[in-house]
Amino acid sequence: MRIFKSTFFASAMSLAAVAAASAQDVPAGYPADYAQTIEAAKAEGRVVIYTSTDAAQAQRLLDAFTGKYGIKVEYNDLGTNGAYNRAISEAAASQVGADIVWSAAMDLQMTLAADGYMEPYDSPEKANLPEWANYEDTLYATTIEPIGMIYNTGALSKDDVPQTRADLIAYFNDNRDELRGRVATFDPEKSGAGFLHHTNDAQSTDSFWDLAKAMGGVGVKTYSSSGSMRETVVSGENVLAINIIGSYALDWVKDSPNLGVAFGTDYTAGFSRLAGIMKDSPNPEAAKLFVDFMLSQEGQNALAAGSLPSVRDDVTEGLNLSTLNERVGGKLDPIDVDDHLLTYMQPQKRVEFFREWTAATTASN
Repeated sequence: MRIFKSTFFASAMSLAAVAAASAQDVPAGYPADYAQTIEAAKAEGRVVIYTSTDAAQAQRLLDAFTGKYGIKVEYNDLGTNGAYNRAISEAAASQVGADIVWSAAMDLQMTLAADGYMEPYDSPEKANLPEWANYEDTLYATTIEPIGMIYNTGALSKDDVPQTRADLIAYFNDNRDELRGRVATFDPEKSGAGFLHHTNDAQSTDSFWDLAKAMGGVGVKTYSSSGSMRETVVSGENVLAINIIGSYALDWVKDSPNLGVAFGTDYTAGFSRLAGIMKDSPNPEAAKLFVDFMLSQEGQNALAAGSLPSVRDDVTEGLNLSTLNERVGGKLDPIDVDDHLLTYMQPQKRVEFFREWTAATTASN
């Protein structure tokens, strides 16, 4: 009996110490009972993420989260289409494997939410986000990243880089022979990010299809990733690549003297990597904790330090919402996280877009 009492007393002391430690981990302004979320997340011990974000860009965030909470992160970089397809196929088989889907394909993320694959979560951090960055407490924007252009500085000087879409169209039309086969952009059928970038332009500008035809006039080549386009521009195979992930480009130019980055002085769209918690996720409390950490000032500093600009304006590492706008020339236009993202996900609209895209970009090839 004495041994039992001693063991019980020691266990009670241990539980009290754990509770006290958890209470200390609760961020300022969070509900007092958030300590329970932290403890439940630690008991689960891991969080599984399906994503399109390169591990190199996310590593500071992952290390900071694990360092703070001791929770293992299983990180699966599947690409935009891969993350979406795996999430829905596992859900259809009632074998949900992901806790969080975190993707740059905002329209695919919105489709997951609209089709009921995501679980709403009222994050304590949502008050620190712009209004456009939250969709019904189900999808949260975690970054703001410009869509821009890279160019080979040996083939094109900074002063000669087209500044507006009208300039870009004229540049293509006036230099068809010189540029033939030396212009790159995303393949919207192979890249979810590319589909988003192009369709957003189609909705937001009056000149997208003129630009698509101008690209067709120079025999545009399409790629499935920004990284593959980078290689061709650095080598000189391509003079420039347009509608790429500008946050990556801002990082690349630091180490590539023959690579330049530019943004439109008339309009620079900004996309976000959206995070949402899967319904019936295997580790729901760890998922909540990770989402909150991603959106917190600490987590956002870690993301920005990894060259993923912060959706907040109070972050001091890297670029934040305000300083990014200054960096791209003051014309940053964030893509709202709302139902308009579903427009081109409708089967008929999607088919029509691909048909018109193919016609425009191959007509003069």
